[in-house]
Amino acid sequence: MGAEFTPREESVLCGLLAEATTDIILKTDREGFILHASPMLERLGVALPSMLIGPHLLDLVHPSHTDTIKADLAAAISGKGQGQWTEFPGQTKDDQPCWFEIQMRALSHESGDIYGTLAILRCVETKRNMEEELFASSMTDPLTGLANRSAFIAMLEHLVQKDCGGCVALFDIDHFRAINLQHGQTAGDRVLVVFSDFLRTFMREDDIISRIGGESVGVLLPRTTPDQAEAICRRIIGALSEIRDSVGEKGISITASTGIARIASSLDDTMKRAELALFFAKAKGRNRLEMDGNAMPAWLSARPA
Repeated sequence: MGAEFTPREESVLCGLLAEATTDIILKTDREGFILHASPMLERLGVALPSMLIGPHLLDLVHPSHTDTIKADLAAAISGKGQGQWTEFPGQTKDDQPCWFEIQMRALSHESGDIYGTLAILRCVETKRNMEEELFASSMTDPLTGLANRSAFIAMLEHLVQKDCGGCVALFDIDHFRAINLQHGQTAGDRVLVVFSDFLRTFMREDDIISRIGGESVGVLLPRTTPDQAEAICRRIIGALSEIRDSVGEKGISITASTGIARIASSLDDTMKRAELALFFAKAKGRNRLEMDGNAMPAWLSARPA
């Protein structure tokens, strides 16, 4: 039995594959104008058979990425392209943004002269959404839905580098270990969720809340003065003392200690000062707030960082 297809059979096979796949197959000339395409091109609102002149490949690309695709096209036409996949945002026929990836290879005559390219265009919106969801989950605390410590540190580092100013507030739920021992871990988890949801109601649009430890929550307050940060956190401490979570017959009173520090010139210095302020808030009786500098004895605050 022969193992090879005749030229006509190959043509029929290519047609079947082009119609069956969700990929878009494109043939362009040397300048990048689309000469032929598989039916899936209509997904982008391009009805090639009804056009006298086909669109340019770059017409499918968002302006933010035209230079990148233009460079890939030039590399393919020159014969130097390695056929790598490149992602770019395009537009669908309903004008909704959608991400694609494209791979181009040169088409040449038997003489070696290149006369165009053959490209495969593939929608990667689902893949990108999954990647974004995975990234988000890696930066999110699964219990409270807050950002986790990794996200908190990354965002604080960004604020330090940008020199945006602002403050860091660290909250510790008071007597959390006793709550777990007396009421059980499920009750402790419930307290964490209630506390996190409560904090959200006080935060502004640009503020960032993260669970950074077992019972610890960090809040980044960009472009906020220490006085403003203190006022925000005092309202939180005051309102929190009036909340009683409905766990158990009598419920659980929730209080928290808070330490506040100005965002300094380094991440480590900022965190050290906020943690020291929190330490003194807890040492002075809990359910209170302490500011960096005010909380520390003069001999300690005067020590070099």
